Amino acid sequence: MKKNSLLVLESFGQSIWLDYLQRSSLENGEFKQWIDQDGVSGLTSNPSIFEKAIVGSHDYDNAIHSLAQAGKSIEEIYQALTVDDIQHAADLFRPTYDRLDGTDGFVSLEVSPKLAHDTAGTISEARHLWVAVNRPNLFIKVPATKEGLPAIQQLIGEGLNINITLLFGLPRYREVAEAYIAGLEILSANGKPLNRIASVASFFLSRIDVLVDPMLEKLRLEAGSAAEIVAGLHGQVAIASAKVAYQIYQEIFDGKRFRELAKKGARPQRLLWASTGTKNPDYSDVLYVESLIGRETINTIPVETLNAYRDHGQPASNLEEGIQEAYRVLEGLTQVGIDLDVLTQQLQDEGVKKFIKSFDQLMTALNEKRSVYSQKTLIKQ
Repeated sequence: MKKNSLLVLESFGQSIWLDYLQRSSLENGEFKQWIDQDGVSGLTSNPSIFEKAIVGSHDYDNAIHSLAQAGKSIEEIYQALTVDDIQHAADLFRPTYDRLDGTDGFVSLEVSPKLAHDTAGTISEARHLWVAVNRPNLFIKVPATKEGLPAIQQLIGEGLNINITLLFGLPRYREVAEAYIAGLEILSANGKPLNRIASVASFFLSRIDVLVDPMLEKLRLEAGSAAEIVAGLHGQVAIASAKVAYQIYQEIFDGKRFRELAKKGARPQRLLWASTGTKNPDYSDVLYVESLIGRETINTIPVETLNAYRDHGQPASNLEEGIQEAYRVLEGLTQVGIDLDVLTQQLQDEGVKKFIKSFDQLMTALNEKRSVYSQKTLIKQ
């Protein structure tokens, strides 16, 4: 009998997390099954995931009804629903966290996307959520915006576990890693232990190809001297970026500055591959898993990709294969006039707007449900 491909990934040093959260899956044993049978060792959430879960199902109706009857505001209802789900998930992953001595088994909860460009607001809400959830295996998600960088440093310096989200570009990745190290240095200077602090840098992938591939196709049709270069770049940019990011990871966390912290128990900030569901039907449905298997990494995937990889994944340590080709891909973009740094900033800006839109739609739906339930309470009275 063929061994579950998802379970083999652990032998290559890679963790699989789910990019998914739904109350019914927490309560009916589905998450427990993914943990026990597939080796899933964490999960991530975001405003879009919560919008889909709460608005797209009846799982939360009774809770919303009770909270509305208690006179809670929509903000209080939103926090109650999300914190309850995250606590439940954290408890399911707690055995993994304990078994692996705090190196895995995490769940993530994001600060409001409306704070993406508000450093002080991000810090304040992150502290609030950390206390509200009250679980050691919690990550607070902070976006990798310019304003997010000082928040990351401050929060790590206070001893919070931070998942840096909406990270697309290599220059920004360096800044994110440096913010983590600076935060550890603050902790160390204050005499605080470093051995239980965790952080991941969530590098978003498929959206890069979704943006760049049409640009390359247009250049290919225009032909000219760059046509041959363009032909070798299509569908390669996201994976090339990830492979180069891993080289940067090794450079930074093998460096003297971090080694001094590692002597005191500090752990590297792991790279997490996000947005790994394949969006182009011409590509393999496990493309962004298969190509990026390597030590000390995480791949957070939607349920559809989890099922696909279980069915036909071919695990192999591929992350450090074809490094020179990855650099050539990125150089080729420059040669054909595409500035990847500009595009990745565009993707981050769009990502923030997308999460704000999902957050607003969720709050509108909660307000409508709250109004209905409040009216029913008044009628009964």
